[in-house]
Amino acid sequence: PYPWHMKSRFCVTTRQPRISRHWEPLSVASSTDLPTLVLLHGLLGNADDWQPVIEAMPGIDCHALDLPGHGSNKGLRVSGFDEAHEWLCGELAARGITRYRLAGYSLGGRLALYHASQSPAGLQALLLENCHPGLPVTERAARLEHDEGWARRFEREPLAQVLADWYRQGVFADLDEEARGRQMAKRLGNEGRAVATMLRATSLGKQPDLAPWLGKTRLPVRWISGSRDHKFHRLACQLVKQGCNINHLALDGGHNLHASQPDTFARLLRDWVKQPEEKSHD
Repeated sequence: PYPWHMKSRFCVTTRQPRISRHWEPLSVASSTDLPTLVLLHGLLGNADDWQPVIEAMPGIDCHALDLPGHGSNKGLRVSGFDEAHEWLCGELAARGITRYRLAGYSLGGRLALYHASQSPAGLQALLLENCHPGLPVTERAARLEHDEGWARRFEREPLAQVLADWYRQGVFADLDEEARGRQMAKRLGNEGRAVATMLRATSLGKQPDLAPWLGKTRLPVRWISGSRDHKFHRLACQLVKQGCNINHLALDGGHNLHASQPDTFARLLRDWVKQPEEKSHD
């Protein structure tokens, strides 16, 4: 049994060089009848964040992408969600990916959600890990101001100093001092200006509220929250109560579940990818 519980109620039962990492163990060939799994990391991360998960899923064709401004793609910029969607479509086309399931964490989840809302051809299902559906219009200006403050710090201050404060935000409360130190060390390879640009371009204050789309889509959407990430767990529960078409699963963990529980998350993803294809959105 997995260390998560399924919510008792959910609404539907159910331009640049290559910038991804593509792991496919030589000893196990990918199953040709399964869709490709595309993975998007969060702010400050990179495609390598998914490697422990991918290595625990032999036989699944996985493409973990470096987001604009991150990893091997620090030089690429997007101006907003529309350009991020166009970037993702271009990356899929460049790899010949025509049938895929898309999973994203935090910022990567928000980009995946927006991409799905544009009805891309070939998308079979969506999995979102501790993701925000979007703010009401009345709350967006305050969020833009909040993110601009962080962006200025990433531009102007030593990265280590900014990261020390970033990982003390409430959303990372599950990290102890040792884990916080490890996470900061992993993120020191980022470029502050690139992070600032991406933070401004994809601020939650610029994201449309996609809860209405979630209420009407027929695309299978699985929403994963960590029960100890109180903010994002509460958001997921609210979406269920609002009647959104999501299958909500809660794991016993914090914000970055795939990093803290890679084997568990890999089992979850493997079972999800192997589910029979369901009828998708128009």
